[in-house]
Amino acid sequence: MGLNCGIVGLPNVGKSTIFNALTSQKVESSNYPFCTIEPNTGIVPLRDERLQRIRDLVKPKKVTPTYMEFVDIAGLVRGASKGEGLGNQFLAHIREVDAIAHIVRCFEDPQVVHVSGRIDPEGDMETVNTELLLADIESIERRLERMEKLARIGDREASRLCERLRVVRKGLNRGIPARRIVEEDDEEALRGLFLLTQKPVIYVANVGEDDIKGKSPCVETVRRKAEEEGAGFVVICGKMEAEIVELPEEEREVFLKDLGLEEMGLERLAHTVYRLLGLITFFTIVRDEVRAWTVKEGTNAQKAAGCIHSDMERGFIRAEVVSYEDFVRHGSESACRERGVLRTEGRDYIVRDGDIIHFRFSV
Repeated sequence: MGLNCGIVGLPNVGKSTIFNALTSQKVESSNYPFCTIEPNTGIVPLRDERLQRIRDLVKPKKVTPTYMEFVDIAGLVRGASKGEGLGNQFLAHIREVDAIAHIVRCFEDPQVVHVSGRIDPEGDMETVNTELLLADIESIERRLERMEKLARIGDREASRLCERLRVVRKGLNRGIPARRIVEEDDEEALRGLFLLTQKPVIYVANVGEDDIKGKSPCVETVRRKAEEEGAGFVVICGKMEAEIVELPEEEREVFLKDLGLEEMGLERLAHTVYRLLGLITFFTIVRDEVRAWTVKEGTNAQKAAGCIHSDMERGFIRAEVVSYEDFVRHGSESACRERGVLRTEGRDYIVRDGDIIHFRFSV
């Protein structure tokens, strides 16, 4: 499975700059509101040191990492859910993403105007979160109106769904995001709505070059908000990272070390998304290709096979599994087999992060 991450925030907070840094694309990033008119999308391979180490041992012709798709929409402003600005018409573009990266401006720059005239992370976050809540309330009310009509003519199931929809609407109206309201039995009532506030959120503090470690009071405000909500939190200097991606690959690591950073912002964001969504990575070595795959933690071997191809899930026989650590220690699949660390598992085996798996199947 690939990951989809929507990028939201007020105008001029650096969304497009960060999008450029993450995806190495050249979308417009200008000093005026709504420079992003059409949603920008970019698919980015995710670096995994384990994949590189397996490559060095196996020397395949092809290496395929897992990836993340980023969707950058127009900046949201107060009243966006009612049609103000341009953001409302693009909310549909992020309804089906797995997570939302909420960009919050934490840098001072007189050359880049702020829509409210001052740097105010708390107010900015409140504005965007309110618009997402209002958009979800509108979705709930449209569904509720249809269900209530069915309930009035005696549809018992519709009556039950109405009760759950009213509970969710009440919470949203109190400012509580859907991810803190929705229960397991709400799935049917909410099917197809793709509520924005039900998605995991990563708050991204976009800092200036003088605060790349994120020590300012503005950043602390964003960090505290993330902790209160149980959300993800990442500090990124969008301007600097957009410059780093212009460097040759061999120079980036040196530049990052000089800055006291271990990873690019993309990697920190990806790790945060993985943690919030409860994701793990397993690997396959088939013929001349080494490939990484992403699945939910707790996925069994048969379901993991289905991520590769539905025929493999349907005709699953067994999985031959070796841990990444054992593979690296012994250097090859045959050596792992000889030393008894390559094992055979059935369909109910729970895949672990870093497993290298060869699926046996017949259709």
